[in-house]
Amino acid sequence: MLHTEEGGAIAARIAREERNRTQVRWWLYIVALVLFALFVVGGATRLTDSGLSITEWKPIHGVIPPLSEADWEEEFAKYRQIPQFEQLNAGMTLAEFKTIFWWEWAHRFIARSVGFLVAIPLAFFWIAGRLENHLKPKLVGLFLLGGLQGAIGWWMVASGLTERVSVSQYRLATHLILACLIFTATLVIARGLAPHSAGPSDDRTRRFAGWMVVAVLVQIFLGALVAGLDAGMTYNTWPLMDGRVLPDGLMIMDPAWANLFENPKTVQFVHRIGAYALLILAVWHALAAWRSEPASTHARRAALLLALIVTQAAVGITALLLVVPLGWALAHHAFAIVVLGFAAAHWRATKGAYPMPDAVEVRT
Repeated sequence: MLHTEEGGAIAARIAREERNRTQVRWWLYIVALVLFALFVVGGATRLTDSGLSITEWKPIHGVIPPLSEADWEEEFAKYRQIPQFEQLNAGMTLAEFKTIFWWEWAHRFIARSVGFLVAIPLAFFWIAGRLENHLKPKLVGLFLLGGLQGAIGWWMVASGLTERVSVSQYRLATHLILACLIFTATLVIARGLAPHSAGPSDDRTRRFAGWMVVAVLVQIFLGALVAGLDAGMTYNTWPLMDGRVLPDGLMIMDPAWANLFENPKTVQFVHRIGAYALLILAVWHALAAWRSEPASTHARRAALLLALIVTQAAVGITALLLVVPLGWALAHHAFAIVVLGFAAAHWRATKGAYPMPDAVEVRT
């Protein structure tokens, strides 16, 4: 009888742990979805050159947009003092300014919303005892990274307020990559809490899946440099670039390393090479996974990752050939995040779910 009661208590605890995991997992999926929206709006903000329209960082008061014509005139006056207006937009009207203002305001508003979306449920789950101990430092780390990301966002904007007409491509890439790391970590934690239809993969597949995540992040970094320099607006042919497989003028800057970050031609060329390299790695990963674990869930996911990367390459080529219209450029940006999210979830799935806490664990 005692054993039956103990077994029932253990089963009840396991059921409770599973319910807690489901709740935390869906919360993190919602966070990831809002982060994706933040990526899309952030991409549109960059592509419409709207990021410098708000010239001050007001984390609290800044949530309130201009509410009167006088407020709008005040914001517009601040924008007219920076080099971007003086050198590029001197003829801009107030109505045109409102358009770019709303993109940047929306980007900042969603970013602030993510902070509350993480902090409030995190506090609730913690106080309610619904967080496994190993999750607590991970989730606190996510929250702190979000705060750091806000500071880096302003650091990025500040680079374009005094001497430049746009933000620094270095700071833009830093801002985007940290956002990608936060998004990746969110999905990895959520996927680790999900039930898995298959056990862990073999070591080779798991390691390769991890390197695929790294490769996607590197390619996104290279894409951020392209966006920061508007490097996609020139050399709009494919597969040749400037009429050649290996174009001239790739290393004309001194020091040579500066070409990789500041020469638009070199930056676009390296981004193209990165795309080819990523595609080759995806083919290799899919074939290797299918060979070592034929017809398995892990092999099918590797094949789907390959299909997503091929699609992303096609979208990128189309955007380039069309001279980067907003819609295609934004699709290329957004789909890169889809590829990253799938790669991250695939890697976590190759490791299997987090071990279920011991049934008699006491939460602290």
